[in-house]
Amino acid sequence: MKYEFSITKNPNPKKKPDPDTLRFGTEFTDHMFIMDYQEGEGWHNGRIVPYGNILNFRVVNHWLGSVRSNHAQEMFEGLKAYKSEDGRVLLFRPYMNAQRTNRTNDRLCIPQIDEDLFVEAIKALVKIDADWIPQKEGTALYIRPFIIADE
Repeated sequence: MKYEFSITKNPNPKKKPDPDTLRFGTEFTDHMFIMDYQEGEGWHNGRIVPYGNILNFRVVNHWLGSVRSNHAQEMFEGLKAYKSEDGRVLLFRPYMNAQRTNRTNDRLCIPQIDEDLFVEAIKALVKIDADWIPQKEGTALYIRPFIIADE
């Protein structure tokens, strides 16, 4: 199944970090993937946008009565993208991440996400930011998918 996502390129791409001084969780790519969920419509409106505060994208209607504020309902995962010796971009077991995402979603009563959709979204984002993948041995681009409840 082929998924289409809208893409808004970052008009001000950042300078890539020096792979010799990279520290985990301190550098962020130029883009992020966002998708909405609506009862009856499911997961929809997948899009790649310039990296920024998610509150600016109306993904989060963060009010004090929200599910997230009262029950901390959120799911997060993590996976890596890296480059092979011949320069191909590879993801480390993305379908296993999609399966773990859905197991967590099930436990938290968050709607399941189609595993192919999950993986295609990751691939689309990594393709846009492939030049952020460090090529130094032992390095990778860490991807942090998450879902948060906002109502």
